[in-house]
Amino acid sequence: MLTREDDIDVHALRRQGWTISAIARHLGRDRKTIRAYLAGRQAGVRVRSSPDSFDPFVGYARQRLADDPHLWASTLFDELVDLGYDRSYPSMTRALRAGGLRPACEPCTPATGRPVAVIEHPPGAETQWDWVELPDPPQQWGWGKHAHLLVGALSHSGRWRGVLCESEDQAHLIEGLDRVARALGGLSRDWRFDRMSTVVSPETGRVSTSFAAVAKHYGVTVRACPPRRGNRKGVVEKANHVAAQRFWRTLPDDVSVEEAQARLEKWCTNRGDTRLRPTADGRSSVAVLAAAEPLTPMPAPFPAVLTVTRVVSAQALVSYRGNRYSVPPHLHGTTVTVHARLGGTHLDVATTGAPRAGSSDPHHRRPAPDRARRRWRHDPRRRPRHRVERSRLGSVHHRRPAPRQGTPPAHHRRPRRSRPPPHPNQQPRPARRPGA
Repeated sequence: MLTREDDIDVHALRRQGWTISAIARHLGRDRKTIRAYLAGRQAGVRVRSSPDSFDPFVGYARQRLADDPHLWASTLFDELVDLGYDRSYPSMTRALRAGGLRPACEPCTPATGRPVAVIEHPPGAETQWDWVELPDPPQQWGWGKHAHLLVGALSHSGRWRGVLCESEDQAHLIEGLDRVARALGGLSRDWRFDRMSTVVSPETGRVSTSFAAVAKHYGVTVRACPPRRGNRKGVVEKANHVAAQRFWRTLPDDVSVEEAQARLEKWCTNRGDTRLRPTADGRSSVAVLAAAEPLTPMPAPFPAVLTVTRVVSAQALVSYRGNRYSVPPHLHGTTVTVHARLGGTHLDVATTGAPRAGSSDPHHRRPAPDRARRRWRHDPRRRPRHRVERSRLGSVHHRRPAPRQGTPPAHHRRPRRSRPPPHPNQQPRPARRPGA
């Protein structure tokens, strides 16, 4: 590559009648280089010998950033890798800057932040927990305007997992704590929360009576963050930001809750656990650091009772956790309450209030968590089992309909089998006596 001064000398000597070979010998350059600059090549601009590998993805990146100007570059990199991009993340960001593909946003200009301190976290010492409100979940979920994601992160290794929940009550919190802790590999010594009312008192920071039994069951110490100290649990706060930007923004609208949960677990395994973290011996992945943490094995789930409301479909089915459970047909269109004990094998569907012993409310066996199938209990072809069902459907016949009377059409009749004529030597059959 020639400098601007050499480029000027090349054009000046050419105007004086010098040949390309003479100019190349004079400047100590190759003749092909001199010929290229005389043909119009710009000085100071490096020409690639091969086409840029980002060129096939320029259109996709421009349209993606035009639709969502605040999309993270790491999220875009994940999508381009799935589409076949084989270069590194810095190469992609350099191409984005060189092409000016991201629209400018004045409110997003970074400002100076407050000073923070780096806190040392020994292995297996602490797990940080927090809720994330995700806006506009898919309409078929029936969760309203927000979905709730419980995120748990190991403070030492940075490994995190999350569980989608339809509520932030204490029962769903306990279920989420159990599921996330099992996904992380076990229990740490401390659980750190912010001042959420389902765990501690927001005014005093004391652990609530109902959650104290949960902490005793799992054998952990509950630590509450000091007031107005948002950076105290910065590991889980960063995981919240990543979950909202790299998982929730890219989630399609036509997925179910179970499919979204499977996508989140796959992302955490393929992307989150492969991040490199600085260590005393160099750099190690999050998965390697998490595997070395001394975590306590998980006990049986705490027996909390989950309570959710559902609307019975026209087919007298109630949807819960990817399965559909049948109820008496007269309940279609009504609102029922599903009660499921954490770690239990059965669930109850109640019309009003909590389930009572000996009641006629449907009692279903729950399938395994990894098996989603339809449950049929109230078959219209059998005799109803519940007293309420028998009383309300007493006038409904469950037997097969009687055959239609009358002579069937000619094309439906079976042809009669003709009897052969008797043999001449055959004796007539004697008549049968009555009572014989």
